Amino acid sequence: MADPMRIRAKAEGGKATVRVLMSHEMESGQRKDASGKLVPAMHITEVSASLNGAVVLTADWGSAVSKNPFLQFNIKNAKAGDKVAITWKDTKGDTRTDEATVS
Repeated sequence: MADPMRIRAKAEGGKATVRVLMSHEMESGQRKDASGKLVPAMHITEVSASLNGAVVLTADWGSAVSKNPFLQFNIKNAKAGDKVAITWKDTKGDTRTDEATVS
């Protein structure tokens, strides 16, 4: 299982800015190993974010996203104390969910 995500969420002016650093190797399927064989694709395909249990963002990702991707977005009407949860799923079927409290 991958390392935990680093999530920072800060409320200001009626919205929260959420910053997420995900730990994932993100293989595109186009790189070759030392013996010349293609390394199988393994990358995040789905990302979702929720605020207090209500989905506020969904995204479909492909192989062009970099290793250890960074995501930033804003949520309207979020306030300090709200819970933000981020979930990803990759091509192997692995998933990870982490959450943070809006400060």
